[in-house]
Amino acid sequence: MPDHQIDPQSLEALPRTPGVYIFQGEGTLPLYIGKSIDIRSRVLSHLRAPEEARMLAQTRRIDFVETAGEIGALLLESQMIKAQSPLFNQRLRRVRSLCSIRLHHTNQGAVPEIVDSKRVNLGLTHGLYGLFSSRHAAQSKLKELAQESRLCLSVLGLEKTAKRGCFGLQIKTCLGACVGKEDRASHDARLRLALMESQVEVWPFAGAVDLIETSGDWVQKHRINNWCYLGTQCSKSANTHTLGAHTPHDFDLDSYKILVRPIMLGAVKVAAVLE
Repeated sequence: MPDHQIDPQSLEALPRTPGVYIFQGEGTLPLYIGKSIDIRSRVLSHLRAPEEARMLAQTRRIDFVETAGEIGALLLESQMIKAQSPLFNQRLRRVRSLCSIRLHHTNQGAVPEIVDSKRVNLGLTHGLYGLFSSRHAAQSKLKELAQESRLCLSVLGLEKTAKRGCFGLQIKTCLGACVGKEDRASHDARLRLALMESQVEVWPFAGAVDLIETSGDWVQKHRINNWCYLGTQCSKSANTHTLGAHTPHDFDLDSYKILVRPIMLGAVKVAAVLE
């Protein structure tokens, strides 16, 4: 096990429950924040990892926050990392804006366009595909789909149209929609099918809901609106943990990734918020 100077009492106090754990150093800001369904087991696995020796050498104690379930731990971890930017966390950093792909219908057929979160309300707009950190990332995804599904880069707006067709036609990765060799409707049907896997789910409720997790008689209600985590009401506390002001159009990529599958599959208990 790597050498460390971590307070043994803080290690002894670690519970075998879901929640968030925090590696603390000499300063006030955390070194690392993580989550687990078994806090104690996960922290001890860090202590056995030689590649984490640099972080462990700076750690003086481990703090933790228990949650009633795994989703609460995921949401809290994401929020804390964004708020505190720990030195050794490389993911879940705050993304200021996002891009997505939607199809613009013309007389010729469907043309993909890249829109950003300043123009459309992500999570509230139908017909969006993929969530990307930049236009370049969205364009790269379109090129990838074109390669996989033999789509035309010229028709997709990613290459200038030439009289003899696109470059893909020359190397036989395009079926010829750019020169009329392939029916445009067939090309567009393949485009829609290729995009379908990355379709952005629209928020399925009329407004905010509470996602409810329990552990014995402990109840936590995580308030969510448009895939955005707004805060948690806990039966063990008289206070509601809130994240500040949010509008109905706010959207958070990390919360979306955490919540979309369990909510759309009906795998979690959800209650409407009574105004």
